[in-house]
Amino acid sequence: MANKITVSVMCSDLMNLERDIKELERNGIDWLHIDIMDAHFVPNLTFGPDFPNAMHRVTNMPLDIHLMCEDPEFIYSKIQINPGDIISTHVELKKDFTAFAADVHAKGGMFGVVVNPDTPVDSVAPHMAYSDMVTLMLVHPGFAGAKLVEGILDKVAEMRKWLDSNGYENVLISVDGSVSCERAELMAGMGANVFVGGTAGVYRKGMTLSESIPLLRAAISK
Repeated sequence: MANKITVSVMCSDLMNLERDIKELERNGIDWLHIDIMDAHFVPNLTFGPDFPNAMHRVTNMPLDIHLMCEDPEFIYSKIQINPGDIISTHVELKKDFTAFAADVHAKGGMFGVVVNPDTPVDSVAPHMAYSDMVTLMLVHPGFAGAKLVEGILDKVAEMRKWLDSNGYENVLISVDGSVSCERAELMAGMGANVFVGGTAGVYRKGMTLSESIPLLRAAISK
């Protein structure tokens, strides 16, 4: 599978989001990334379930929904899931997501787990039987534009090695947080497959989306 770009709508102009979505579509991005935060699991409050439901009405692009919530199953129960959508939640919750993932798969979606910077790669082990993707947070989650954690890029290669060594070669690795073109190119070489575009890679100061997205696409295609 070709490497994919998923763009964080938290970094968009929310007063003109439909306009931005149409421009992202024209520039061939693959998924729309939505960070749903509850002000408990992370110290920020963003979108509720009505937000992705509304987005489904204006685009056919798959939604890449990242649940940063203490009760992700409750939030998920309020979200319309279309075939191709991705739902991801955190290993730090220390929950069994078997039934959760099965419901996502029954609706034609993908299920993923997310690993914070301080959490070891083998924390995903209990979840691999039902996961399609692992997201590595490169920043401490909660806010757009957060600073890259020092030395975190090495974790991409470590995760790829762990997955491949344990029979999970087909599990995708997504990278989220401060994903610049230069870092994206490095991480693609380490085995990352999905790149969350935010202020560092897509919504770049002084650039239009039509200028920045081809640069990120080129970086992950080398």
